[in-house]
Amino acid sequence: MPAAPPASEPKAPEEDPLREAYGRYLAAERGASPHTRRNYQQALSEFAAWHRGELGAPPDWPRLERDTFRAYLRFLGRRGLSRSAIQIRFSALRGFYRFLIRRGATTRMPVRDLSLPRAPRRLPLFLTREQMDALLAAPLRELAARRAAGEEVSAAGEADYWRDAAVLETIYSCGLRISEVCGLRVEDFHFGEQLVRVRGKGRKERLVPIGAPALEALRAYWDRLQPPPGPTEPAFPTRAGAATAILPRTVQLRLKRYLAAAQLDPAFTPHKLRHSFATHLLDAGADLRSVQELLGHAHLASTQVYTHLTIERLKQAYDRAHPRAA
Repeated sequence: MPAAPPASEPKAPEEDPLREAYGRYLAAERGASPHTRRNYQQALSEFAAWHRGELGAPPDWPRLERDTFRAYLRFLGRRGLSRSAIQIRFSALRGFYRFLIRRGATTRMPVRDLSLPRAPRRLPLFLTREQMDALLAAPLRELAARRAAGEEVSAAGEADYWRDAAVLETIYSCGLRISEVCGLRVEDFHFGEQLVRVRGKGRKERLVPIGAPALEALRAYWDRLQPPPGPTEPAFPTRAGAATAILPRTVQLRLKRYLAAAQLDPAFTPHKLRHSFATHLLDAGADLRSVQELLGHAHLASTQVYTHLTIERLKQAYDRAHPRAA
């Protein structure tokens, strides 16, 4: 019998200097999160794979025409992708072309003015003030319950409970993104002025007021760390003396635990605490521009969704209470 032909070697991924340069730009100049960088690079890789399969060659990005992207849009539609999934892919492509234009690689934006499916506006979910109080109290209540039951809690385990209480207080007090709270350093907190310096998206910094309960929770947590963290060290380290900050995944998992303990939906995310912060401020009479600055939104449109939420609640209260609402 003739010998079987040797198995073909798997093809190495084709090099794409422009895409690689864009990845470095996102990391070094835009300060994009690893999550954003991964999503954008994946979107560009998917388009490149489609282009090779459909047209038999890798994309020559500066020479692509709008019709190519229209064909890609139809392809995504036939795959049954959701509106948001298509929006994310074309957001990555638009960002990539803005980068190419700035670097002089092209003068055209072939992904402009395409009719993308519009994602429905969904009102953000949030906790009521009473629910928020129950959640913020959950870490230390669980610690007290374990002690009352006669369980032995190590010093490190106890510090974790105080850390969790301080993290939740800080997120809610300042309306922070999970990446922002994990990135805080000790020196970012100004106790006298009750301010905290926050590094947001694109490495933009902002000063945000922080309430006394959050600062007290922070002090109580640091007092239980031996040694306490130094000025340039993470405000919320993985453990006492560690130079690494708590991971967003850890915050997510601990939050689920405390939501269940407070008899709330464990599917609630840390970002919903940010929604709660904004909604409670607007309910109490804060103006939209101030809330925009506190949240670190680049555009007011990102903040206006919260006004829709408060207006909906006002309309519901009106319908329930006004004798001539119907």
